[in-house]
Amino acid sequence: MITYAGFDELIARVYAHRQDHVFEYWGELIDAERRELLNDLTGIDFEGLQSLFAQTRRSDAVAGEFGPAPFIPIPKTDGENAQRAQAREAGIAHIRARKVAAFLVAGGQGTRLGYDGPKGKFPVSPVAGKTLFQIHAEKVLASSRAYGVDIPWLIMTSIANHEETETFLEEHDYFGIRETLVHVFPQNLIPSLDANGSLILESKNRIFKNPDGHGGSLTALKTSGALDFLAEHGIDTLSYFQVDNPLVRVIDPDFIGYHELNTADVSSKAVTKAGPEEKVGVFVRFPNGACGVVEYSDMTHEQQHLQDCTGALVYSMGNIAIHLFSVEYIRRLTAGGAIELPYHVARKKIKSLRAGAPAEIDGFKFEKFVFDAIPLAERSIVFETGRAEEFAPVKNRTGVDSVDTAREMMSALFRSWLAARGVPVPPGVRAIEISPLLALGPDDLPADLTVPDRPDVYLS
Repeated sequence: MITYAGFDELIARVYAHRQDHVFEYWGELIDAERRELLNDLTGIDFEGLQSLFAQTRRSDAVAGEFGPAPFIPIPKTDGENAQRAQAREAGIAHIRARKVAAFLVAGGQGTRLGYDGPKGKFPVSPVAGKTLFQIHAEKVLASSRAYGVDIPWLIMTSIANHEETETFLEEHDYFGIRETLVHVFPQNLIPSLDANGSLILESKNRIFKNPDGHGGSLTALKTSGALDFLAEHGIDTLSYFQVDNPLVRVIDPDFIGYHELNTADVSSKAVTKAGPEEKVGVFVRFPNGACGVVEYSDMTHEQQHLQDCTGALVYSMGNIAIHLFSVEYIRRLTAGGAIELPYHVARKKIKSLRAGAPAEIDGFKFEKFVFDAIPLAERSIVFETGRAEEFAPVKNRTGVDSVDTAREMMSALFRSWLAARGVPVPPGVRAIEISPLLALGPDDLPADLTVPDRPDVYLS
């Protein structure tokens, strides 16, 4: 057994769990590298990893019995419009009471966009070329100004892009948001395991670890001190959204109002699926009455295509990763008590160090899904929103869900705002962009606004 002062208990645990292969290159390491390896092993939950490895021996099955989840529809009747107005008033009151913060999940890289850096730094807006980070920041700032409050902005990064993200935001002065209102923190990592349940060496002095999934964002709120940050600001509602959707309404009083009126632990936005095989999870209700999300890959062909008597899809409400969380509910989920998010297993090819040389091996990565918080909640709601108004994911450089489609959707949305306000758009205009600092919706546009006659128009 190796020894190192101050780490004897940790080393004994590594040997007791038969993971001492991680010391294979101990004799080749200098003192600083040995300490780095030991620090990398510190905090690993060996018993928990054993349980997760046992999970790899069984399928990650989804309950076969479920029906469509109830949801709050886009209002069509006078009664529904009256309910929406009541919710809006409640939402505005909650925002003005300084109870709401924005939570951006931004751990992804821009690799699939052909961009070397954090996805949030990618320029996506159709005319001004604003980055995703700037678009989201300006929506937070515009909402703060609209409601006369300071809205905190939390940003979860990844280990890979944390430093670059922090530097970028600092260089741009957080796009006008006061620095003390911004809390940036990295996602947690969890070790992967090889096919035999052993830890994997990434290098001679590093353990291979993977981000613990978007569900890990809730755990990271606790481990990073973000929950304490929220408590200091008196926040009880967190608006969760992902970096790659430039259309998201970051602070939506209608959504917040329904969340509050229903005293929900978690609320989720949904859009009508574009078709039966669109690759999004769908909201369902399980036999015990709890709602949740079933991934499209876990549904049968018959379930995906099932129609009601009007010809509409039965499972029509698609998950777009926009949620509201009660901060108290997050505290309960992360307290290590009776309820906590489960891990899911993914078999992957993993780059590792074997016999002193780089090798690609079969292994298991573990991650949590944020939507698993829904069926654990005592109260949850699903809130329908319009795809054209709020869902333009930037996942690919071209084609479906791409930079091109997002820019087209942004420009089309801004045109619809102008039309709603009766503002004419000259025929020569090709692309339009409206700054969030000018308007967050059509009602915010000045009545005397004019659109110049040129191909690309930016209104600010």
